[in-house]
Amino acid sequence: MTNRRRALLAVAAIVLVVLGGGTYLAVKFAGTTPGGTPASAAPTGGLLFVDMSSGLHQVNQLTKVEDPAAGRSPTDLRCERVYRSTGRTVCLRLAGIGPSYEAAVLDATGKVTHTTLLAGIPSRARISHTGEVVSWTTFVTGDSYSVPGGFSTRTGVMDLRTGEVIDSLETFTATLEGKEVTAADRNYWGVTVADDNRTFYATLATAGRTWLVKGDLQTRTAHDVIQNAECPSLSPDGTRVAFKKRQGRLGAWVLNVLDLATGKTIEIPATQGLDDQPTWLDNNNIAYGAALRNAKVPSIYEVPADGSKPPTLLIQDAQSPSPIT
Repeated sequence: MTNRRRALLAVAAIVLVVLGGGTYLAVKFAGTTPGGTPASAAPTGGLLFVDMSSGLHQVNQLTKVEDPAAGRSPTDLRCERVYRSTGRTVCLRLAGIGPSYEAAVLDATGKVTHTTLLAGIPSRARISHTGEVVSWTTFVTGDSYSVPGGFSTRTGVMDLRTGEVIDSLETFTATLEGKEVTAADRNYWGVTVADDNRTFYATLATAGRTWLVKGDLQTRTAHDVIQNAECPSLSPDGTRVAFKKRQGRLGAWVLNVLDLATGKTIEIPATQGLDDQPTWLDNNNIAYGAALRNAKVPSIYEVPADGSKPPTLLIQDAQSPSPIT
């Protein structure tokens, strides 16, 4: 195999891993968890999301997630990705011609308090549960290990308490299976930050494999937790991580939940087609974007975190769900 073909395959793998796909597989669902436990309580409260139906990427607000038909209203924001926590909102949006993009942070009144330019096309956005740490992932071009026009990722973090910006987690010292990762092809994406504002989880990819890593924003280190885990999302109570896991080498991605205390992972049935970083609506329910079958744009689905019920369609032609907190 030529070096060029190896590079092309590597780039294709990165794009597929981060974007997911429109793959859909039928799955028989039993209606309860393997132990027969009852379904979780339904989620409540409002939800922000990006409307994909018009192509304008306008952020909308759903009044009641428990009753999607109760009403939704547009906001003044247009974002590629949006997320809100503790009264603060991060909007990854166009920032000029080129195109160029920025991460804009808004307070509870809608005033922009922080901005930073992004290295590429927006892919993921998060704010910690405390509302004090913002993170994002973008697609970039031009890395030395990529072929011309190929993609890699760039993941950054902003501490809103100090204004400090870490442009790329690739500067962190990471270890996998006890060995420091120095390969140029390492990529991070899908950060989620704990309530201490320093512990984080993210995807680290290198040599064609993906890992869930746990890191420290202060010491700028990270280490492996489990393999084959992408786009992690920490539960509000900090006890579990939801993530997408690939079924086989080229199979569909499905939603999984890892219990951090026990190390036990459960697969959430009927979630094939997942192509986003999951979002916890509360401690019992998860929302995610998925493009099923031949859908041109994703839609948002909701499912109990214990796998006790099948997913339900929450919002058609939408992405980037965020509970309003």
